[in-house]
Amino acid sequence: TAHCPNTGAMTGCAQPGFDVYLSTSTNPKRKLPYTWELACNGQNQFIGINTHNANSLVAEAIENNVGDAFSNVTSWKREVTPPGADSRFDFHLQTADGEAYAEVKSVTLAENGKGFFPDAKTARGRKHCETLGSLAESGIKTILVFCVQHTGVNSVQLANHIDPDYARAVLDARRKGMQVMALGCEINEQNIVINQLLPVFL
Repeated sequence: TAHCPNTGAMTGCAQPGFDVYLSTSTNPKRKLPYTWELACNGQNQFIGINTHNANSLVAEAIENNVGDAFSNVTSWKREVTPPGADSRFDFHLQTADGEAYAEVKSVTLAENGKGFFPDAKTARGRKHCETLGSLAESGIKTILVFCVQHTGVNSVQLANHIDPDYARAVLDARRKGMQVMALGCEINEQNIVINQLLPVFL
């Protein structure tokens, strides 16, 4: 039995016949020594199951100034609540142009080369977008980052058919000034590395 820190419904991630890759922990305080990290489907496409990896991957992208959104970041912190807000965001960024807040979402739902988010209804995700939109409207830069942990995904779009409320919240926040970006990953049995920007169709 392996611990499975996942994104939600895990649609398309856990089918009979998929190869499964586990990591092993020697921490005696853990209930389970194994963590499910990757799956490999019948098309030899790797899927990052462990959603906790998304934030670490984006942290590397921030540190390496990947993409326009992170090109002028001078310092950053994890898990910060903006003043007056009741939502904590994954990253607070200090840039040459001022501060910014970024929230990361892990994308693993794939259909015909397209990545969709979310794979299950997410009231928490909707609330995050509403707060990001309000911050953007007040003049603070905000970024929604889709970290695509699926090598079969070439673009990202909102899963309106799964959670229309979340989709509306993203579109509303974008109208208020929130930026949206998607980062694709190179994945193999040993490593996951962000290697490209992917188009987002909203």
